[in-house]
Amino acid sequence: MGKAKNLKNRVSSYFTAGKNQAYKTRTMVKSAERVEFIIVESEHDSLLLENTLIKKLQPKFNVMFRDDKSYAYICVKKERFPRVFFTRRRKKDGSLYYGPYTSKYKAKIVLDLIKQLFPLRTCKLHLSEKNIDAGKFKVCLEYHIDNCMGPCEGHESEQDYMEKIDQVKNMLRGRFGPVKQHIKRQMQLEAEKMNFEEAHRWKVRLEAFQDYQSRSTVVNPRIQDLDVYSIADDDTHAFVNYIKVVNGVMINTYTLELKKNLNDDKKDLLELAILNLRERFSDYAPEIVVPFELDLLLEETDWTVPQRGDKKKLLDLSKKNVLYFKQQKQQQKQARKNKASRAERILKTMKEDLQMDRLPTHIECFDNSNIQGTNPVASCVVFKNAKPSKKDYRRFHIKTVEGPDDFASMEEVVSRRYKRLKAEDKPLPQLVVIDGGKGQLGAAVRILRELELLDQISVIGIAKRLEEIYFPGDPVPLYINKKSETLKVIQHLRNEAHRFAITFHRHMRSKNFTVSELTKIEGVGPKSRQKLLSHFGSVKKVSEAAETEIAEQVGPALAQRITHYFSGEEE
Repeated sequence: MGKAKNLKNRVSSYFTAGKNQAYKTRTMVKSAERVEFIIVESEHDSLLLENTLIKKLQPKFNVMFRDDKSYAYICVKKERFPRVFFTRRRKKDGSLYYGPYTSKYKAKIVLDLIKQLFPLRTCKLHLSEKNIDAGKFKVCLEYHIDNCMGPCEGHESEQDYMEKIDQVKNMLRGRFGPVKQHIKRQMQLEAEKMNFEEAHRWKVRLEAFQDYQSRSTVVNPRIQDLDVYSIADDDTHAFVNYIKVVNGVMINTYTLELKKNLNDDKKDLLELAILNLRERFSDYAPEIVVPFELDLLLEETDWTVPQRGDKKKLLDLSKKNVLYFKQQKQQQKQARKNKASRAERILKTMKEDLQMDRLPTHIECFDNSNIQGTNPVASCVVFKNAKPSKKDYRRFHIKTVEGPDDFASMEEVVSRRYKRLKAEDKPLPQLVVIDGGKGQLGAAVRILRELELLDQISVIGIAKRLEEIYFPGDPVPLYINKKSETLKVIQHLRNEAHRFAITFHRHMRSKNFTVSELTKIEGVGPKSRQKLLSHFGSVKKVSEAAETEIAEQVGPALAQRITHYFSGEEE
């Protein structure tokens, strides 16, 4: 997909370059079935149309905007007494959306300042004139703590409210001058009325606003409305930085990443990015600063390629930003490569140390937990590529075993796990680690042999005392070097399985204690138990509470029984 003043020349260029043509271009030509074209009025229209079609059709061989996340916006809702709030979704409902902000944190800073300067409503009530006159609404806590002036009860007129909204819009557009004048004017009016307390509040707001304004990068007050763009690229990607300057203040900056699928030059990429960013930010500045001349024609827009002065400093700042962004991306890419190669190295080491036929990319580890046979549970943790895959962790209630029998418990859990995986035809692990010695390992092996899976899965046991590794049918354990990556992964597996099982076991003990202890007390039914736990939070806190405090929840007679029970006294 592309644009051209002379379509014949553009299409012919793909077939005449010969061996000097890029591989991607040759692949595209081989894949092409037909040529379609659309005639438009101007080059500007063709650029806009190309941008729209690329985003809609996502063609394989075009520049792709790497933009798969939702951005933060501040919305001024289209309604009577408009609300101002944070959102990630832009709706075509006539509301105004300011942004996008590069992070929710930055948007929240602006919202907090707006809330401090201009108290606005946060409720979703339908504040029609009819509803307010009928007295349908009552002021809430926000009104009593001075975060809202109470338009729902008519305490604030629509005119006064909209005056604040106008100043909010000015602030979000970066027009700080009118906002500052408005605050000063309100401060003076209150002072003239002798409302010195209210005048002081406006003074505090003015100081907060000036503090916010001073934290913005001041460039030159004579620069009214200006956009700055710079570009950097490598073999596969291009990066375009955008800076917005209004009234001498840098109010926004953003860096766009594009994936190059053909040999587009910097000029074409920058033109496409400018159109995309202007549309995204709804920003149509009358002047644009760029690092080199472009052929892009935009109505009522001047192009500047500065050689010196403040605009050149802004361009240098933009270049610095885009080069830093490019460096960060390259470092992240290299880190991912290093991480992948490290995981592969560890898996190869494990394969050799444990004498396996395949790389153990999928490992599962089992552990039991009980105290003298009570609340018996077990855990199964899963590692993929030598890292925990917590979404695949599983925990089990022991159902068929009575008393503290670790061998039988292990048989039950391993049987349930792999019967299900086999029935559902899900991937099996290459390695199973049993937390325990020869006994637990033998129990697991018996089950896997019955399920006819022993030839598909390698099984080992790890004894805790000397970190011995046991293999099925081999009475002599393997001692792996303490510094070996293989042992570290197995220890990590064992510790995770133990942690996961212990956590589950404690939860079950706590749950059973909650039920059993309170139900043992005569007269404490489900409703009383629920009241006590809702108020105190736990049985322990009930046992430590004063009798008078318990009596407030369940009455004096039952409170006396409860305190006698926990103190060990007889009634």
